[in-house]
Amino acid sequence: MLDIRFVRENQDKVSKAMQDRNFSWDPERFTTLDEERRRVIAEEEALLNERNVISKTIGKLMGEGKKEEAEQAKERVSALKDQIADYSTKRQAVEDELYTLLSSVPNIPADTTPVGRDENDNPEVRRWGTPREFDFDFKPHWDLGTDLGIIDFERAVKLTQSRFVLLGGLGARLERAIINFMADTHVSRGFKEWWCPVMANKNTLFGTGQLPKFEEDLFKTTTNDLYLIPTAEVQLTNIHSGEVLDAADLPLKYCAFTPCFREEAGSAGRDTRGLIRVHQFDKVEMVKFAKPEESYDDLESMVADAENILQLLGLPYRVISLCTGDLGFSAAKTYDLEVWLPSYNAYKEISSCSNCIDFQARRANIKYRDPENFKGTRFVHTLNGSGLAVGRTMAAIMENYQQADGSITIPEVLVPYMGGIESIPAQ
Repeated sequence: MLDIRFVRENQDKVSKAMQDRNFSWDPERFTTLDEERRRVIAEEEALLNERNVISKTIGKLMGEGKKEEAEQAKERVSALKDQIADYSTKRQAVEDELYTLLSSVPNIPADTTPVGRDENDNPEVRRWGTPREFDFDFKPHWDLGTDLGIIDFERAVKLTQSRFVLLGGLGARLERAIINFMADTHVSRGFKEWWCPVMANKNTLFGTGQLPKFEEDLFKTTTNDLYLIPTAEVQLTNIHSGEVLDAADLPLKYCAFTPCFREEAGSAGRDTRGLIRVHQFDKVEMVKFAKPEESYDDLESMVADAENILQLLGLPYRVISLCTGDLGFSAAKTYDLEVWLPSYNAYKEISSCSNCIDFQARRANIKYRDPENFKGTRFVHTLNGSGLAVGRTMAAIMENYQQADGSITIPEVLVPYMGGIESIPAQ
């Protein structure tokens, strides 16, 4: 959430940022509400002050025997009480409306975020690896999985509905191997691993920006007012909601594996074959809590952590910088990692690493203290990144490591996690 004072004092900057983000922003509405709020607060404080002054005179008047004047003062205090209650109600109403308005406004893009309208304007930063040239007719992972008996799409539909996946045999083993490999690798690079609930309450989802704006993309329980999480970012970030951290402990580096659940409303027909866009998928997520002056360096290192996974797996990929029009709601700057998928003859997103600066921290009230450098407390900067999306990683491994006989070679780093199995044999 944006700082109300920042919005008030930087109207031109905010309007330009929202224009760059293709977001409909009404500065006049904000100004009207903000001025009304300050006017009501001033009136309420003036009445409170008058009540306090008069209240202090009542005892004195009674002591001086001025009973009639004292009774008049009591009547005025009673009238002021009613007026104050009215202004308090007005203040709460306008503050709620202003809060609702600001809670729907996306973050301000960083100065280094490229300006652009949509994904077509995302500049490429770098590439790693060379896409494989096949000397046989390769198969997409959805056909490979079916032929090898490791992915069963039809029975998944029978059990749930379309866009769910059922893995069997070495497919299930490979999924588990990828998860453990990713988690172990991040822990070896200084991340603390957590095991999180897959349900979250409204406050938790508000803290990271999923609510209220993206409620239609969430799966909600019919009781208890809980939601299935779309990413472990939700839980990892809110571990410290309402807390004050110590500067000496920053940056905090967390990771977690969780299933993720997304309605993907409005995306029917887009990447719905195979493992690319499904309602339930596994992911290993990274989250950081950083000092403001260090957060962009922490973003670069987070991207390096995600790249390390792809490099160890030997999967070609590229890094792009998201432009303002393609930026996520809470992010100020984002890098996407896109892995090479032969079935698409293109790179597809497999990780998104973002610096949300103090946007989420303000919503979730996460601060830190650094008494050597400033008084009081400040909001931390929060970062998050996929490390990686497991289903898409499996798809990339299956397609890039397939052999002419229909088998799939297991990447060397995964062999220990597969119990020594070096390939998934053709049926």
